[in-house]
Amino acid sequence: MNPSTKNIAADQLRSLVEKLEKLEQEKSQVAEFIRDTMAEAKSFGFDTKTLRKVIQIRKMDKADVEEQEELLILYRHALGI
Repeated sequence: MNPSTKNIAADQLRSLVEKLEKLEQEKSQVAEFIRDTMAEAKSFGFDTKTLRKVIQIRKMDKADVEEQEELLILYRHALGI
């Protein structure tokens, strides 16, 4: 590997590391916003555990949600719940 190639690789590596550092910082900021919003929801009397579950369900495909709900009913019935 010639010195020029090493410099290019080092530049690429440095660029990727800096980009990842910036993304990690942004991720931390987003996580803080999420915590603040959950605290706000809690202050309004909403159950944050349930709110997180609702968000998870909204991300899912409708067929997957229906299948999961049917299985939950089936399991609850089998256990007498």
